[in-house]
Amino acid sequence: MTFDLLVRGGILPDGTRADIGITGETIAAIAPNLSAEAGRIVDATDCLVASPFVDPHFHMDATLSYGIPRVNASGTLLEGIALWGELKPLLTHEAVKERALAYCDWAVSMGLLAIRTHVDTCDDRLLAVEALLEVKKEIAPYIDLQLVAFPQDGLYRDPTARQNTIRALDMGVDVVGGIPHFERTMADGTRSVTDLCEIAAERGLLVDMHCDETDDPLSRHIEQLAYETQRLGLQGRVNGSHLTSMHSMDNYYVSKLLPLMAEAQVSAIPNPLINIMLQGRHDTFPKRRGMTRVKEMLALGIRVGFGQDCCLDPWYSLGTADMLDVAFMGLHVAQMSHPAEMAKCFDMVTTESAAIMHLDYYGLAVGKRASLVVLDAGNKTEAVRLRAERLAVVARGKVVAERPRRDTTLALPGRPGSVNRRHRTPE
Repeated sequence: MTFDLLVRGGILPDGTRADIGITGETIAAIAPNLSAEAGRIVDATDCLVASPFVDPHFHMDATLSYGIPRVNASGTLLEGIALWGELKPLLTHEAVKERALAYCDWAVSMGLLAIRTHVDTCDDRLLAVEALLEVKKEIAPYIDLQLVAFPQDGLYRDPTARQNTIRALDMGVDVVGGIPHFERTMADGTRSVTDLCEIAAERGLLVDMHCDETDDPLSRHIEQLAYETQRLGLQGRVNGSHLTSMHSMDNYYVSKLLPLMAEAQVSAIPNPLINIMLQGRHDTFPKRRGMTRVKEMLALGIRVGFGQDCCLDPWYSLGTADMLDVAFMGLHVAQMSHPAEMAKCFDMVTTESAAIMHLDYYGLAVGKRASLVVLDAGNKTEAVRLRAERLAVVARGKVVAERPRRDTTLALPGRPGSVNRRHRTPE
């Protein structure tokens, strides 16, 4: 056999060791000790080889805009929305595109090769939509970018949001979004969920709504979203993002709500870094952290993925495009400390998020697209613990990023000369 690329000696996510032979853009073989020649060999000995990272919830139209025209002094969600309103008229096509492409460079370096980004449709120019559609085309050889039509100021609250959302879908945006809790009334929020789900059903599109991103326990639009999913036959195609109000909801109500979500096959995307930063700002102590009920959802078979949400923008002053940072924070806030739970957090920024995005080509299997990442870790749990270095990133059969393994040199009497912090961790 001859391959274009051979990834040799890696540890797969299930703990087995195997070589991966790649021909063109496709995984051609996975087996121990492949006896073959290759145009290039990547040495992954004793390193975790996994499918690339996936971010199922991001805002690329705002990324890397931190400080323009000012910073979010209060750190609240509402000031962030107001600040975005100040920034939006200042946006140019070129600036949105330049910042997005710069972020995508970061993403590639971190092995993040699939991103779902919400793009604001409450701008009659649809400038960001046009810019990100161009970005999507340009980065297609190495990143899959999925766009969500997002009426950020409210489908009914903003006078032209509905028509602009439909225009964006006509332009080729992939997913229908919404923000029901930001409408003027609960009734308008409910009505917007119905309207947007009907639009998605008519067009055969996926749905991903910002849903109940608030500390108000009476914000319950996820219930309507699950209802519309079943009424319109959208099972498996609908996601509720954030769902932070569930942190504050009455337990009896949640005992009814979660089975409804499971029955409707509605997935969930909490965003640990941003949710715990923005929520609970009205509290003194005890202070709510706003993380939705991840473990309870998983126990009922609800699919959950973790999202990055923001990076250096009006809502969040940090971020590095590292989905292992997201998994690490999610693990802590959701108290997922059992080895199986920690490994699940790795899945929630890889395979689970890929399933939410319907990335059918994704996975480490013969016949799947040859995109993967080599991590300086021995297993999924260790990768999360270390936020492991990306030693090599392969996109569509080509090495697009790599760095040497870097141990730290020590000068301590009687101790080893170097250290790398890897340690055998149970799966």
